[in-house]
Amino acid sequence: MTASERPNQPPKQRDPMDRDPVAPPRQVIEPLEGRILDPATAMRIKGVLPRPTVYVGHRLLVAAEGFATALDLLNRAAEGKGWRVIEDPTFEPWSVEVPDLDQPDRTVLVGRHRVLIEVVEGRAASAPDAWVLLQLARALDTTGAVVGVNLDHIMFAMPTPMHDPFPMHDPFPMHDPFPMHDPFGATSSYVRPGSGGRQPVAFVGPKPFRVDDDKLDRLRPVVAILDTGCAPHPWLNRAVDQSVTMDGPIGIADPTSDPELIGDQVGALDGQLDTNSGHGTFIAGLIHQACPNATILSWRLMNSEGPIAESDWERAIGKIVKVVQAYVAGTGGHRIDILNLSMGYFHETADDVDATMTARLLLGALGAMGTLVVCAAGNDSTARPRFPAALGPWEGGPAPAATRLPIVSVGALNPNGTQALFSNAGRWVRAWETGAALLSTFPAFQGGYEPIARVSYDGKIREALDPDDFSGHFALWSGTSFAAPLLAGRIAKTLWRTMPADEDTARATAIDRGWAALGTHTPIVPA
Repeated sequence: MTASERPNQPPKQRDPMDRDPVAPPRQVIEPLEGRILDPATAMRIKGVLPRPTVYVGHRLLVAAEGFATALDLLNRAAEGKGWRVIEDPTFEPWSVEVPDLDQPDRTVLVGRHRVLIEVVEGRAASAPDAWVLLQLARALDTTGAVVGVNLDHIMFAMPTPMHDPFPMHDPFPMHDPFPMHDPFGATSSYVRPGSGGRQPVAFVGPKPFRVDDDKLDRLRPVVAILDTGCAPHPWLNRAVDQSVTMDGPIGIADPTSDPELIGDQVGALDGQLDTNSGHGTFIAGLIHQACPNATILSWRLMNSEGPIAESDWERAIGKIVKVVQAYVAGTGGHRIDILNLSMGYFHETADDVDATMTARLLLGALGAMGTLVVCAAGNDSTARPRFPAALGPWEGGPAPAATRLPIVSVGALNPNGTQALFSNAGRWVRAWETGAALLSTFPAFQGGYEPIARVSYDGKIREALDPDDFSGHFALWSGTSFAAPLLAGRIAKTLWRTMPADEDTARATAIDRGWAALGTHTPIVPA
């Protein structure tokens, strides 16, 4: 089935602002052995016209169904290159039964294996390349075995690093008189402290009022975050639950690499806090401000500098599906009213519906069980569809079915209500929320920068503002990563007004309540 035939998929016309984003720096994708697909030099086969994407160079993802046949095909394709393909011993295959998108009354098995490409012993060969092998396999395939084989894309929370590539202090901190020197143009202003970049800030008001558990007359709405985790914080300690598991931890459980506890883990000699450090705590604080009475489930999937592999993201989403399935069945699990996803990637062949089918089925299953999925649109200043946000209903496309909650893609606004220059846009971005220069909770990090001046007078220390001393527990920051959870929190506040008092009623009314709340904050309506 083609994209134009499947419900909730975009029309075929390409937006003229659908431009390719700037490639991430090499050092950002190096930890995952990432590669950038360049259409000008990439191997091609007839009928497949790739666009730039970032992927793990030495491995592929293979659907659980038909795995053995696909593995055999991949090895036949690899022979001529001096490579072999083996199952990744570090990756535990997973699977879950979910409703079929076309026939919701039947289920399909969704799951993944991850395979490694390596050089055959005794051979000298070019470096294994997943894109090359995938094209060779497609050229050999006569039975459709390669349909379930995909690149392991690299997903980003922030596609441009917050780190200054020249870490010395800018001698001219005011506006650059030659703005064309900046490869990101005016959009890079948002990463500078004072213009929406991450910086300490003092909060002087009272903390959000949260009804005590023993005084509740209804259930709390539940908002889940799959991100970098959450640090201890006076506002969040009662609201955030990081204990929910399914078949073991969801995401990463290693405390020694927790980016919400240890802010500088990569490039320790540069003296700067890592790109993603504090990301999850900031997101949790936005949800808490918008809906203080919500319960926030937090799982850690990203590290301090990013990025993450699509294979790890899919497995975590599969476990979250199982959490909600157990809740719906009354056998455990946990209710999730809203799931916030502030990461994404660009697919090289976005018109190929089968290429994103695993994500479509998993997120569709959540919608069918009453979980609204809210996704950040991305910070690339492009209309090119970014996934998973672009899996939601497009403006001008078919309306989503009333029997499941849709995916909501969220772009960022400036404080004055205009669209932020960094925000992605297009017909696939269906909701907008403030995402620039937001104030929220932050871990008590102390970065490597120091005040530009410090003196002592009358036994007291006097100093200029320390640009990365977050011991005050609050920060300003910008990104669609934050517009999405702010919208999620506002929707949760609307849900709070109509939450029932018992879980049986909550299960039975989840989809209707979700649609009603969504309709007050977005233009998305069901068919």
